[in-house]
Amino acid sequence: VHFYDMKHPKLHYGHWQPDEDVPLRELGTRNYLASDFIKEAQPLGMYKAIHVQAAIGSDDPVEETRWLEEVYKNTGIPNAIVGHVDLKAEDARDVIEQHLQYEHFKGIRDFSYGDYLIDKDFREGFKIQEEYGLISSIAARWEEMDKLVDLAKTFPNIKIVLDHAGNPDFRTKEYFDNWKKGMAKISKIDNIICKISGLGMGDHLWTKDSILPYVETCMNLFGTSRTIFATNWPVDGLYSDYSKVINTYIEITKDLSEDEKNAFFFKNAEEIYGI
Repeated sequence: VHFYDMKHPKLHYGHWQPDEDVPLRELGTRNYLASDFIKEAQPLGMYKAIHVQAAIGSDDPVEETRWLEEVYKNTGIPNAIVGHVDLKAEDARDVIEQHLQYEHFKGIRDFSYGDYLIDKDFREGFKIQEEYGLISSIAARWEEMDKLVDLAKTFPNIKIVLDHAGNPDFRTKEYFDNWKKGMAKISKIDNIICKISGLGMGDHLWTKDSILPYVETCMNLFGTSRTIFATNWPVDGLYSDYSKVINTYIEITKDLSEDEKNAFFFKNAEEIYGI
C-alpha cells in the first residue's frame, strides 16, 4: 500500500505531480491516508499492512518513515515500512541507520538509475542490507532478469521481493512469452520472492481471465511458499475498486489448500517482514 499527503510540508510525490502522465497524476488530486485504506480494506479482512515508498523525490527519504511511524501510532498501520535509500550514495549506511531509528522500518526500495543492478556503487550499498536484516524491493522487468539473478546469487542472504510480478507492461503473446522466460530464470533463486500485484497497471480493463495467466505462472514457478499477495493500492484503484481485486484473487486461489491460501495472502509477508 502507498499512503500520501499531498500537503505534507516535507514530502514530495514525484510520480503524482500535475506534469506526470495520465492516469498517475490523478492520484495527486487528493490524499490517500491510512484512514482511507482502513475504510476500504478492513471490511474485506485487512488487519496488517506493508507500506512501500511513495514519497519519491523528497529531499530527505527518512522523513517519510518518520511520518509513517506517527501514522502507525494513530491507526495501527502500517506494520512494516519499505523506505527509500539511494544505495549508490556515499551516505547510504548513514541514511539506513536513520531509518532504523523507527521500529517499523523493514526494507528498502531504490529505483536507482542507469544499469544499476550490475553497478558497483549500487552493490556496495545493497550489501549493507544484510547487516541489518533488511528486505530489498526490486522493480525489474523481464529484460533485466539475468542481472537480477546475478545480484541475488551474489548476495544470497538478502531477501529480494520482486515488485509487481516483474511489471508485465504489455499484453501480447510475444511479450508474455518473454516475461515468462524471465520469471522462470529468477524463480530458481531461493532468495527471490515474487510479489503478485499491480497487474492493472499494464491492463487497465483487466478481468479475472486476463490476469489469470500471469498469476498462475507466478504461482507455478515460485510456489505458494515464495509468492506474496499485494494490492498496489491506491495506484491500482485507478483501474478497479478494492473489492474487485480481493474477490478476484479469492476466486483464482479457491482450489488451493487453506495453508497455501494463508501463505499467499498473509503468512509469507508476515514472516518475511517480521510482523
